[in-house]
Amino acid sequence: MHGWEGLLFEKPGAAPDKLAVARAMRMVPTPAEAALWSSLRDRQLGGWKFRRQHVIAGYIVDFYCAELRVAVEVDGGVHEGRRAHDRQRDESLAWLGVRVVRFDNVIGHQKRMNPRPLLVAQL
Repeated sequence: MHGWEGLLFEKPGAAPDKLAVARAMRMVPTPAEAALWSSLRDRQLGGWKFRRQHVIAGYIVDFYCAELRVAVEVDGGVHEGRRAHDRQRDESLAWLGVRVVRFDNVIGHQKRMNPRPLLVAQL
C-alpha cells in the first residue's frame, strides 16, 4: 500500500505506542487518580461506565465515559507548565464532541471526600 491507501485500510483505533503508554499509566496511578477511580469504577456513578487512561484522538485522558462523551481530568503539578497545551487539547476534544471536566489534584486526592456530588454537578 502507498500513501493514502495506507490510511484508507489502516485498522481504526489508537496507535499502539499510545495504548502502551496508557496501559503503563494505569499501572501507576497518582494518589488522586486512584481515589477518583475508586468512585468511578464498576458503574458506581449513575450507572455510567468510565474507562481510565483512555486514548481519544491521540490524547490520553484520565477517565472517559463514552455514553456521556465526557473526559474527566485530574490536574496535578505536571499540568502547571502545560496550560496552553491543555487548552488546545480540550478544544480538539470538544471539536470531537467530548466535554472535558477538570478537577484540581487536591480535590481528587482527598480519599475521605466523596467526589460524586462534584462530578454529578459537572455532568
